[in-house]
Amino acid sequence: MNYHQEYILKRESAADVADRIKSGWVCCTDIGASVPVGILNSLGEKIKKCGGPSIQLHTMLEMIPMKNLLYSEQVSDISWFLGTHSRKAANCGAIDIMPCCYRDMPNLLRDYIELDAFLTTVSPMDENGYFTTGVTASSSVAMIEKSKKIYLEVNENMPRVPSAPKIHISQVEALCENNVPLPNYIPDKPDEINLKIGKLIADEIEDGSTIQLGIGAISRAVISKLYNKKNLGIHTELLTDGMVDLIKAGVVTNECKPIHKGKTVATVALGTKELYKYLNENDNIEMLSVDYVNSPSVIAKHPNFVSINSAVEVDFMGQVCAESIGTQNISGTGGQADYVRGAINSQNGKSFIAFPSTAQDGKVSRIRSILTPGAVVTTSKNLVDCIVTEYGIAKLRGKTLAQRTKALIDIAHPKFRQELLEEAYKRNILV
Repeated sequence: MNYHQEYILKRESAADVADRIKSGWVCCTDIGASVPVGILNSLGEKIKKCGGPSIQLHTMLEMIPMKNLLYSEQVSDISWFLGTHSRKAANCGAIDIMPCCYRDMPNLLRDYIELDAFLTTVSPMDENGYFTTGVTASSSVAMIEKSKKIYLEVNENMPRVPSAPKIHISQVEALCENNVPLPNYIPDKPDEINLKIGKLIADEIEDGSTIQLGIGAISRAVISKLYNKKNLGIHTELLTDGMVDLIKAGVVTNECKPIHKGKTVATVALGTKELYKYLNENDNIEMLSVDYVNSPSVIAKHPNFVSINSAVEVDFMGQVCAESIGTQNISGTGGQADYVRGAINSQNGKSFIAFPSTAQDGKVSRIRSILTPGAVVTTSKNLVDCIVTEYGIAKLRGKTLAQRTKALIDIAHPKFRQELLEEAYKRNILV
């Protein structure tokens, strides 16, 4: 039997693939665009109509609503990083949360989770019988290794990325085809405040630096200010359209990197159809497993590494909350702390945690005496390097509590500075 014949024998409808999932199973999907829309929607419809099967489902940063799964009594959903749709479900108790750093997910899966089925979207099969996980490397290798059965959703819109994890047709239990558009992500357009922050950070980035950027308007603002730079490199958790624009413009060459020279390294990509098209059959992009990409020791091998991420708030001690608003969970730890550690251990490396100075239409200062009660600490006081608002950069590393407090108050919104000073004196931080 040749590979094409095996493919035909294993091809079913999404509903038929969903029917193969049995009660008591532990199932998983990987992140973002790899979530198999057709299979999960079919599974959700089946559960809605007939109440079964009862399963445990591990997800991360899902890009589809999955209402019939997230709020079903038949499904015990565990999110490893909340997405837009799972955020509400988590905060009303409908799903559970797995606390972890992104880089630890593969080994946590290997060591602690018994997986019956891995469900994922892949690129079309090649002549040798291989599919690729396309824009997602992430934890897919661990999921492939650990799962007893693999079910694929083949999508012609998923680019074939040569470096991404591969799955052979012989490993596949069943598959369906579903050529829907991949999730489209466009960050908010930077406003005046974001652009001020972007310029402050860009001015700190030297030619030849390797950069990591998070998600959102501030990252987009930083990118917009980098077009006068030369020979930048990219080693990042998330690859976006803006980063590809820098590659196309010749700003990013990756030629100064000591490892993966000439290559852009990421573990997941999320953006527009143009991004996905660029990645197809592109040997200059290395989509690698997150336990490698986000490893602080790997990051630190790059001299002049610059890490840029965002946050919800920071306190006088320098504790950074980037994943909750008080007790309300909004995302997950991701790779922020690992990139901060990697950057500060890099020769001449720098780490920036950036955010507008206020929230809630200017009613609340993001720089606080103490974090909001219940807030989750994403990056510890012992790792934090630089905090950035539109009012400047507070360099905290190597500074005392009093020095940190002064530096942070200096970049707080002016209308909150006196209040923050009073808090500092009341707590005897400043005397």
